[in-house]
Amino acid sequence: MIYEIAELYIKPESHTAFQAAVAEAVPVFRAATGCLSMRLDRDIETPDTYHLVVGWQTLDNHVVDFRGSEGFLVWRGLVGSHFALPPKVEHFETVVAGF
Repeated sequence: MIYEIAELYIKPESHTAFQAAVAEAVPVFRAATGCLSMRLDRDIETPDTYHLVVGWQTLDNHVVDFRGSEGFLVWRGLVGSHFALPPKVEHFETVVAGF
C-alpha cells in the first residue's frame, strides 16, 4: 500500500464549505479503483492547512487510474474553488510500523 498525502491550503473563509465538500467526495474515493482508505486532517497550528491522506493499493491506482477518471473531475469540482494555493501531493510507503 502507498499513501498519497496532499497538503491543501484552504482560503480562510472556506473551511466549513471545504470540509462539507470533502465529506461529499467520500463516495468518489470509495468507488475509485485501488482506493483503500481516505481521511482529512487539519493542522492545529496552521488551521488553513489540511492533509488529505489516501491509501492506494498501487501508485498507478492514484496517478493513472484516479487522475484519469471522471471521479477526479468530480473531486476537483467539489474542492478546487476552496484552494488558496495549488496542492502539494507526495506519495509515501510505510517502512516501520511501531503499533
